[in-house]
Amino acid sequence: MSWLIDPFEFEFMRGALAACVALSLGAAPIGVFMLLRRMSLMGDAISHAILPGAAIGYLIAGMSLGAMTLGGIVAGVAVALAAGAVARRSALREDASLAAFYLISLAIGVLLVSLRSRNVDLLHVLFGSVLSLDPDTLLLIGGIATVSLFGLALLYRPLVIECADPAFLRQAGGPGSIAHMGFLLLAVLNLVSGFHALGTLMAVGIMVLPAAAARLVSDRLDALLALSVAFALLGSIGGLLLSYHLDVPAGPSVVMSLGAIYLAVLLGSAAQPSRHWSAGEVTE
Repeated sequence: MSWLIDPFEFEFMRGALAACVALSLGAAPIGVFMLLRRMSLMGDAISHAILPGAAIGYLIAGMSLGAMTLGGIVAGVAVALAAGAVARRSALREDASLAAFYLISLAIGVLLVSLRSRNVDLLHVLFGSVLSLDPDTLLLIGGIATVSLFGLALLYRPLVIECADPAFLRQAGGPGSIAHMGFLLLAVLNLVSGFHALGTLMAVGIMVLPAAAARLVSDRLDALLALSVAFALLGSIGGLLLSYHLDVPAGPSVVMSLGAIYLAVLLGSAAQPSRHWSAGEVTE
């Protein structure tokens, strides 16, 4: 028990734990809907698209929480909208346009950060600093998690129907476009939140890996949401403990723990055909 409890006697470990709990509650449910909507690649692309905006905020105001957060949100939303527009108005599919924007954004972001940074600043942006979060950053992460939960509650029904049958939602006159835009905004907010803790390269890990592991266990939405949060919490706490006891970076440890849970569930799950929901099941 001391191996589990003693590390959290330190304030920096308790701060990291609070951030991981907030990220698990806010980002993991977003990851479930991202997975069901086949948007996992978009999450990875947006997480890297945040980097140029955060880098511009860094160039203007240094390591300012507000400037980097605002820049990241604006850049993430812009890339998500631009990728969708390119997919609709060109011969490229959305995954191809996202991959292009992802590579461009990552290159621009790293170049901008490198213009006036030290190596430690670049590592902070790319890999996060979950063990050194200040109270303002913790409040931001907790606030985004709260907004995400309320936002999902408001958008829950149209999101579920759209996952099962987008054509049904359009024919029924549902708020599909509003739900889609709201969901994209929630995804960007959570990726910005994860960026401050885990860095731009791994922010999407706490969103996608728990959702993928949960999908291997169940096809019920309520179970998927609960399991994704549980897996995210388990992986986050396990990663923090490994980081403390093995003296390794915390961000990669958290994502590796989440990946270990996914692989364990993958190996332990029985091979069953994928099941898709129908609009009738959703409306019932």
